[in-house]
Amino acid sequence: MTKPLLSITNLRVSLADNPALRPVDGVSFHIDSGESVALVGESGCGKSVTSYSVLGLLEGSLTAHGEMVFNGRRFDMSDRGALAPLRGTDIAMIPQDPGTSLNPVVSIERQLGDLVRIHHKLSKRVAAKRVRELLARVGIPAPDRVAGAFPFELSGGMRQRVLIAMALACEPTMLIADEPTTALDTTVQAQIMDLLQSLIADEGMSMMFISHDLGLVSQHCNRAYVMYAGKIVESGSVDNVLREPEHPYTHALVDCLESMNSGARRLKTVRGIVPPLPDRKHGCHFAPRCDRAGDECLSISPELERSGHSLAACLHPMTGSHQHVSASEVAR
Repeated sequence: MTKPLLSITNLRVSLADNPALRPVDGVSFHIDSGESVALVGESGCGKSVTSYSVLGLLEGSLTAHGEMVFNGRRFDMSDRGALAPLRGTDIAMIPQDPGTSLNPVVSIERQLGDLVRIHHKLSKRVAAKRVRELLARVGIPAPDRVAGAFPFELSGGMRQRVLIAMALACEPTMLIADEPTTALDTTVQAQIMDLLQSLIADEGMSMMFISHDLGLVSQHCNRAYVMYAGKIVESGSVDNVLREPEHPYTHALVDCLESMNSGARRLKTVRGIVPPLPDRKHGCHFAPRCDRAGDECLSISPELERSGHSLAACLHPMTGSHQHVSASEVAR
């Protein structure tokens, strides 16, 4: 068995002034070389916090604990200083909002050029050439014009391509794409996802794709981890997770997607909301929204177990039998 490029074991993120409140609680996962893996779930489930933990970018009020192994190197995730050298060089992030991720009063040439020049120790002339090469690499048809432009002069799709060029500038091994198409219309969204897929194939990179859009996940990812209220509740290949979901939460998400794709007059929804941090007590956090929940679901916190073709943290999975797996097995 080959070792994963990235493995996370028992990641816990807590509030500094109240350690009992955990936006992420006991998350383990892995990503192999050349693989695109999705973190899926509603807003507030802990997807972005997980990605910021990987990069050591959590805000001061949040503290991460857990073990990370990247490309054979082991890290304590509470040590932000140790994680800092990975940012950009080994792992690069593509943020979800291109409108707020670029400095509005600095030209694209300078923003991208400074990054290239400092990292690769290039002269200004060579860096300027590299800027245009990167802009062309991400499908920008007029690199000279765009290089001299300011962010407000570009469309949302063009700004997102610039951010992808910035992510590629230091030649990382893995990309973290945090809902990179949320602010874009459907046509541009498809173009950006096709671009990311081709870049990953051409450069041999891996991708952590954070999304609530199961349609995009089904088209562009190999495996999926479904997160709910700070925990992973299901994982497996995208085909298995989306075609034969084991956890009722995943099943509800898939039902919503299918009702949308079928053109139904009334779209299905998942009743209720993700519980806020203070309300995440004992038991299954999804139980108040779940039609399959029993009294035991309110007091027992289920662990990930083999169920059908996937792993699911559920006392009453949709199908399949249970076989317990450890966090270290999930991280492998």
